[in-house]
Amino acid sequence: MSIQQASQSRVFVELVPWTDRGRENNLVSGGESLPSLRRPLFSAHVPTSTREVHVSGSAEVSASPDRAQVAVRVSSTKEAAAEAKKSVCRRLDYITQSLQQQGLQAENVTVTKDFRRVENAYHMEAEVCITFTEFGKMQNMCNFLVEKLDSSVVISQPQFYHTPGSVENLRRQACLVAVENAWRKAQEVCNLVGQTLGKPLLIKEEETKEWEGQIDDHQSSKLSSSLTVQQKIRSATIHAASKVFITFEVKGKEKKKKHL
Repeated sequence: MSIQQASQSRVFVELVPWTDRGRENNLVSGGESLPSLRRPLFSAHVPTSTREVHVSGSAEVSASPDRAQVAVRVSSTKEAAAEAKKSVCRRLDYITQSLQQQGLQAENVTVTKDFRRVENAYHMEAEVCITFTEFGKMQNMCNFLVEKLDSSVVISQPQFYHTPGSVENLRRQACLVAVENAWRKAQEVCNLVGQTLGKPLLIKEEETKEWEGQIDDHQSSKLSSSLTVQQKIRSATIHAASKVFITFEVKGKEKKKKHL
């Protein structure tokens, strides 16, 4: 899984609250205030505003498919029913044994059989659906079966996909990385102006999006069967992006106490 962190963010800093606007409005010529309207600078009735820093952060993450499925089809048409069954079962046994030797678990292999009559003959067809978690092993297995079996055995193109929950996990990861980026920027701003970053007062996810694939227009115009394995993997890769807005409390630099 690759993580790309967007660097652009909007940063607004509000470090000094305005607590005595009335005093400025009551100034007369000479810089003196009207006595009747003059207020103490630190009045108990004047609320103290929280100093804040506002930042936005964004992030983009991606995940390649973690599963691939291949279907192997074996068929035979014979005048005698037993001959058709024997022909298919012999090759079917060879395929399943080869998969076991390669360490494929039984739960990742599904076999279906179909037997029917076609005019004056009998037709039997079997399909082996194999789910791979290791794409290198998948390619080796497919190449091996193509080499060892005749043309009556058809191996489908691999179909890449993601396990359930992958998209939701990717969205969550994008949001967390965006929050981390925003926090780091707020930390750097506070350090720059000699302040201490406090607790978050507001965290808001403003935008989310996800999409699949990164193949250009020329490649996407091709038939799926003509794409290479790597192109198929890129085509099935999912991406997620998140943009967040966070308000942090800003504190003054803590003074170190002198020990006597």
